[in-house]
Amino acid sequence: MEQIIEFAVTVIIISASGVMAPGPLFAANIAYGLQGGGKAGIKMAVGHTIVELPLVILLGIGVFSFEIFPEFRTLITILGAITLFVFAGIQIKTTLQMKETTFNLKHNAVLTGITLSALNPFFIIWWLSIGFKLISDAMLIWTFVGIIVVFLLHIWMDFVWLYSVACIASKSAKILSNKNYKILMIGLSVMLIYFGISFITDVI
Repeated sequence: MEQIIEFAVTVIIISASGVMAPGPLFAANIAYGLQGGGKAGIKMAVGHTIVELPLVILLGIGVFSFEIFPEFRTLITILGAITLFVFAGIQIKTTLQMKETTFNLKHNAVLTGITLSALNPFFIIWWLSIGFKLISDAMLIWTFVGIIVVFLLHIWMDFVWLYSVACIASKSAKILSNKNYKILMIGLSVMLIYFGISFITDVI
């Protein structure tokens, strides 16, 4: 029992480094939260889970290997950067065209969660390095059940974090003027562009 508690605490503490790290998903979650509140955060988390669960399972059964990592990382980085530039461009255009403090994101929050997770090289790197170590340790204790143990200990944090951030964003939106609202949305879009550029410079 002591071993289980110790491992659980380790996974939760280490997972926080990935869950709460600023990134494209975080910025997009704020944008959706401004409009949809906590529900938008849950949808983003669901999209994130759709990508994360298969990745964790594949790592556990050894489908991913570090031998293919450089090429895989390059592909994900390039696609991720392009996606962020397109998403940010659409977001800026929509913001500038709106007349009142109503920002109707045309993208599905779940789909956005899937896209920004699957095409985020730092997310992939985290699981191929830190996450892989946690999965390996868990499998030494519980064999293949360890894959599910790690996933469950990790995923609840994604839901709580994204939901909380979206809720806070929603409450903030109520006190923003139309001008400040636009500035915030454009600022979030610029953050996405920044992450896209950082993706490219990182792989170069």
